[in-house]
Amino acid sequence: MKSPRKEKNLQMIRNKIVALIIIDEMGRINSINQAARERFKLQITEWKGKDVQALFPLLNVKKLFSAQHCTLTTKASINGTTANWLLSCELIELGNHHYCMLSIANDKDEMNSNQGINEELQASLSELVDLKFALDESSIIAITDRQGIITYVNDKFCEVSKYSREELIGKSHRLVNSGYHSADFFRHLWQTIASGTVWKGEIKNKAKDSTYYWVDTTIVPFLNKEGKPYQYLAIRNEITARKRAEAELEETIAELYDLKFAIDESSIVAITDRKGIITYVNDTFCKISKFNRDELIGNSHRIINSGFHSPEFFKELWRTIGKGKVWKGEIKNKAKDGTYYWVNTTIIPFINNEGKPYQYLAIRNEITARKRAEEELQQMMRKLIGLQEDERKKLSRELHDGIGQNLYSLLIMTNRLRSKPDLEIIDQIEMEISNVIEEIRQISWQLRPSILDDLGLIPAIRSFINKVATHYGLKTHFTYELQRRLSSDVETNIYRIVQEAITNACKYAKTDELALSIVEKTDHLEVSITDKGIGFDQTKTQSGVGLFSMEERARTINANLNVSSIKNKGTTITLIVPFSKESIW
Repeated sequence: MKSPRKEKNLQMIRNKIVALIIIDEMGRINSINQAARERFKLQITEWKGKDVQALFPLLNVKKLFSAQHCTLTTKASINGTTANWLLSCELIELGNHHYCMLSIANDKDEMNSNQGINEELQASLSELVDLKFALDESSIIAITDRQGIITYVNDKFCEVSKYSREELIGKSHRLVNSGYHSADFFRHLWQTIASGTVWKGEIKNKAKDSTYYWVDTTIVPFLNKEGKPYQYLAIRNEITARKRAEAELEETIAELYDLKFAIDESSIVAITDRKGIITYVNDTFCKISKFNRDELIGNSHRIINSGFHSPEFFKELWRTIGKGKVWKGEIKNKAKDGTYYWVNTTIIPFINNEGKPYQYLAIRNEITARKRAEEELQQMMRKLIGLQEDERKKLSRELHDGIGQNLYSLLIMTNRLRSKPDLEIIDQIEMEISNVIEEIRQISWQLRPSILDDLGLIPAIRSFINKVATHYGLKTHFTYELQRRLSSDVETNIYRIVQEAITNACKYAKTDELALSIVEKTDHLEVSITDKGIGFDQTKTQSGVGLFSMEERARTINANLNVSSIKNKGTTITLIVPFSKESIW
């Protein structure tokens, strides 16, 4: 609310009682009020910065500044017309600068009526100058006439726009128009201030060097006695950094929304507080678990605990995330309808300023079908291995019951010949020998690891490599350092793993060269099969039956199987077989 004194002074100025011109120590016109402009038909754009003697030729500026107050009569030359005017001069000190305020009147009566308000005007002017100084230091200031022509700019306007004062005065704000805002935007602005109403908004401008800057703008109309704007004061504060931050924030939020949408569409998402209480779940979580959102939020994940995992499993999980580390693993959960489902889970702790987790984000992907397939394949591999062992026993029985009996019969016939030569017995012996040979030929390929049983792992593998080279044309570099025989079970499984790996390389690796090494270490045997074929992406390719077979055989002999593959570079299979009492003959 304005003070009565200020309101009185403002009313006097509005009523044009006092015509004022302020000059600096050089005699240059600094400002002209509305009353003076109307009385002398002056335009600030024409007179600002000009010598006051162009208006009052006989005025002695030095004499004015030598006294604190004086009243004098002088002539004024306006548009070719000369007349006498009474001037009351008051010195004003504003900061480190001195100014003279000229109060102008027609005669002594008017001058006397002006004297009573000069002190109050000076005090008000001092307050206004202080306010102007504060605004100039903090804001971008411009004054335009009623047609929008700039009549005043402060230093900050020049600094931000990179235009000089001379380039701005006499121009409109189109000089800094960025083209960002529509014509309707500026039409509404002008309609607002032309009606005498203050306009506030944010404007994007263009500096002289073509860079852009944003300003938070307030435009205040100055009204004449008819209530019509005669000039406009624009106070602006630069907000470029804020607008840039807002734009970046909007982009980041948009990216986060896109990311959230992608995750929500593809994954099961939940957020819990530091105690594990669920605070957020997405639709996929509800769909998979068959619980609705209200049933999940406020509960812990115990609501879907399947009982499959041990307490130690979950203790280790909580130990990991409680330290602020990410936990990854596979969890079997139980849905509301009693069905089970598997999820590949990543739990990410959110850390506060003290480095402690304050909430956890869990992102899960359902892998029930994969886990079911793995289980079925493992069962199938166990059955296959069992069938292989059954077949091996069957062949062993055939050898014993068939070939063994035939050979025993031959032995009896041979003993008879010793006592009495008999051509008929000789013919029977020849027939039995032929039958034995044929029977051995028929089952020998079924008992291929017989080389393995008789001669050991290295000869058996070399024999297989020769057969593969003949069939597939694969060149194999085979190196080995094995000085001992291993148990039958260990040698058989190593042989089958090597056989499977080489066969897979021949069929799928699209290579004609392979390296195989078998090296005996102090406490283990290391087998390595490497090809330079097409390889595969391990993150996208599902394990085949061949790999499951090799893994199952490795597990049977407590060995470690590792497969490393790089797309278009090749694949390496490494088998580490630990030595034990059971693995060595």
